[in-house]
Amino acid sequence: MEDIKTYSTAVEELEKIVELLQSDNCKIDDLKAYAQRSVELIKFCKTHLTQTDEEVKKLLEEL
Repeated sequence: MEDIKTYSTAVEELEKIVELLQSDNCKIDDLKAYAQRSVELIKFCKTHLTQTDEEVKKLLEEL
């Protein structure tokens, strides 16, 4: 699996995984890989959002 570059690409990939899981083409054998990748993407997004929140709070404190 490729590295996660940005929040936007992580969200796009999560949306694609959701589409795959909802489609008739989803294979049971792929579920574990989809779940593992989803966890990686969600952790990345959570970290990114937390860091962004902290940075914005610091900026607002300067006002």
